[in-house]
Amino acid sequence: MDDPKTVWAALASPRYLISSWPWRVYGYLLSSVPAGALALGVLIGAAGIGALLSPIFIGIIMMMAFPLIGAGIGWFERWRAGLMLVDGIKSPHAKLPLGLTFRERYKFRRREQASMRALGYSVVYAVFVWPFSALFGGLGVAVLLITLATPFLAETDDVVMWSWKINSISEGLLFTVLFGPLFFAVSSYLLGVIAGAEVELAKAMLGPRQNELQRNLAEIRRSRLDLVDAFETERARIERHLHDGVQQRLVGLTMTLGLAELDLPEGEGRRLVVKAHSEAEAALADLRAAVRGIHPRVLVDHGIEAAVREVADRMPLPVVLSLSVPRLPPPIEAAAYFVVSEALSNVAKHAQATTCEVTGWIDRDQLVINVRDDGIGGATLGGGTGLTGLVTRLDALGGTLDVDSPPGGPTRLRMECPCRLGD
Repeated sequence: MDDPKTVWAALASPRYLISSWPWRVYGYLLSSVPAGALALGVLIGAAGIGALLSPIFIGIIMMMAFPLIGAGIGWFERWRAGLMLVDGIKSPHAKLPLGLTFRERYKFRRREQASMRALGYSVVYAVFVWPFSALFGGLGVAVLLITLATPFLAETDDVVMWSWKINSISEGLLFTVLFGPLFFAVSSYLLGVIAGAEVELAKAMLGPRQNELQRNLAEIRRSRLDLVDAFETERARIERHLHDGVQQRLVGLTMTLGLAELDLPEGEGRRLVVKAHSEAEAALADLRAAVRGIHPRVLVDHGIEAAVREVADRMPLPVVLSLSVPRLPPPIEAAAYFVVSEALSNVAKHAQATTCEVTGWIDRDQLVINVRDDGIGGATLGGGTGLTGLVTRLDALGGTLDVDSPPGGPTRLRMECPCRLGD
């Protein structure tokens, strides 16, 4: 059975009383008392100081800063709500744009609807909620403490509980054993309902609205696309450095060694130069292969179809291609190319397949690519780092990658990705 994520789910569980949730309920309600009293003091103090200083400019600033005070109280209450909601309450505040001055950030936060809602919650919380919590939470804790302390109280004085007069430790222990669990159960469920109602009020007033959720989702998507762009920019820089710098130096080295080989007489020195020449040529070939692997030129010039065809021509087994894909934005083409390249590489290394098929098409503004082989199956996305990294890359573009590979095969890898960035 999964652990409850909310106090309501915990109350419905038969294990509620023997779990940590009753103590979380007590903690939430009792922590409302100092937090609410502090919030009330801050609001009254800020209002009083602002009113006294209203004839001068600083008083006006303090009165205008009330939404920010509410936002601060709201931040603390969202953190405290983690006692009742395991996942907490998501922040409704927008991410601050980069490059803002302190004054601009102040105005941005002050004018947010989320800050005004937080201020409204702060007033309700400071005036009504925490006294309610203090009354019921304090009463529940007091009854429990008196029940547990009855044996010690009866040792020094008579204790009257309804019509039961307790005047000995043994009677006090009997009362505690009989009524302690009952009081604990009743107060735990009653206070759990009260705490649940309070946290629902906090969630309704401090949580994000639908438009704020959509805005936050758009901001997350935009930041992930920025990461993809940064990756592509860094990839292009590395490719230029290798192509125009390191590769040219290796070409010059091989030419110099070739000339030295022609000028040297037969002997040990010439043999070492010949060996160095062949090693330099091998290193140059490896570097060119690495540059092609980073981002093949054919992908930039001719698109995904030509790039995949080039990969298929190098495969040790027949690959049937059926691609009907137009030119797409470079990040999407790059992601599709590397998915196919990694999939074909895994087929060649692990699948023990005799044939492979790559198909691709556009379906309602979605790029769909399937890679299918008749190998032994058993492939998983978590089995290696190659496809796992591609899943992350596709996720940033709003795409998905699925693998269906039962033992004995066949294996089918399916990639879907929007054809436009930001979809």
